[in-house]
Amino acid sequence: MIYTLTLNPALDRELTVAGVTFDTVLRATRSQVDLGGKGFNVSRALRTLEVFSTAVGFLGGSAGATLQAGLRELAIGTDFVWIAGETRTNVSIFDETDGKYIKVNELGPVVEPAKQELLLRRIDTIARPGDWWVLSGSLPPGVPAPFYARIITLLNARKAHAVLHGVGEPLRQSCAARPFLVQLHAGEVQALTGLPVDTPRQVAAAAAEVRALGARNVVVTLGRVGALLLTREAGWLIRSPEVVQKNPTGAGDALAAGLVSALSQGLPLEKSLGWAVACGAAAASRSGTEVGDRALIEHLLEQVGFATLETGPEA
Repeated sequence: MIYTLTLNPALDRELTVAGVTFDTVLRATRSQVDLGGKGFNVSRALRTLEVFSTAVGFLGGSAGATLQAGLRELAIGTDFVWIAGETRTNVSIFDETDGKYIKVNELGPVVEPAKQELLLRRIDTIARPGDWWVLSGSLPPGVPAPFYARIITLLNARKAHAVLHGVGEPLRQSCAARPFLVQLHAGEVQALTGLPVDTPRQVAAAAAEVRALGARNVVVTLGRVGALLLTREAGWLIRSPEVVQKNPTGAGDALAAGLVSALSQGLPLEKSLGWAVACGAAAASRSGTEVGDRALIEHLLEQVGFATLETGPEA
């Protein structure tokens, strides 16, 4: 079973206007509402891959009810702890004349300690040996930095697999809880370790520092280049197929979905990452939030390159 955890989800509302002018009333020419949250993005990508998942986390109010209904319409399972506050709404204003935008993200509702403990008990109840859990996204107000680490510790005790997908400030403490895998982009690795990430070997050295913090396996996404995998035994550079990028936003979430779907079927880590890189490339090649169907992903997989990685110091 695959679960995705989103602690601070949002309704993402995008308004398109003919031009941004201050101190006046603007008329939207188009509006769109999406299910926001990195864990939800992973669940949606898994659905495209015809893989079932259950979304877990905190929801509240009418925005929360809209999010749950939207997930269920997509045949994604839901198991949420409901809180007193209103799930946040993020608003983007897109200027169709010049392509610029303004985006305002709410902080999110405060989650009381009792609700945090309730979620931990819920996870402890449903987690089973061999399950895969993707933990991603920011922490809502009131939730302390070690919360992800507590979840990982609980999942390890249940012999489930925790995949940590870039969670910002709590990352160091989360690594110390020994998740099965941490997925980061190069900028996050650099921010965490303070090391340069200009070459694959430098990225591998920085990934080794993340492993030293406790993560058992580390994946670093490298955009158009592909991704790097570092385990205890070896390192691999998985090169992405060449695609015409239309919207790279969400490619990392698609990659995470591809990775966990392959791992849940028993594929080796490096082969799983190859499939994941093809999923990320497919998503980047599509408009909007489209992920790309299985036929496209399988076609791109044939173009994915695998290379073992030298992890020693550069000459």
